[in-house]
Amino acid sequence: VQLQASGGGLVQPGGSLTLFCEAPRRIFIVSEMAWYRQAPGKQREKVAHIRISGADNYADSVKGRFTISRDNAKATVTLQMNSLKLEDTAVYYCNTDPPFQTWGQGTLVTVSS
Repeated sequence: VQLQASGGGLVQPGGSLTLFCEAPRRIFIVSEMAWYRQAPGKQREKVAHIRISGADNYADSVKGRFTISRDNAKATVTLQMNSLKLEDTAVYYCNTDPPFQTWGQGTLVTVSS
């Protein structure tokens, strides 16, 4: 199953974006979820993780700026990104954690002035 992320776009440094992802309910309700990103020329990395309980944790590079949340009733996970920096430019993906599902196309976030 591919999980499709949406909500990316072009934003200036310091701006905000919210990313969205919907998963099949049968997968979502039993899975920890995460947002990942892959910047040009770099390996994919996990930036935010959320347990079924809602407990979350973040990569140091985004801590204090990004917030992951999940709606177990709607089987959706979001990533609120604030104070975006140039180095946040990447394709963002959602997946389970560990990433058991097929990677979708992701959504491109470009931070540029």
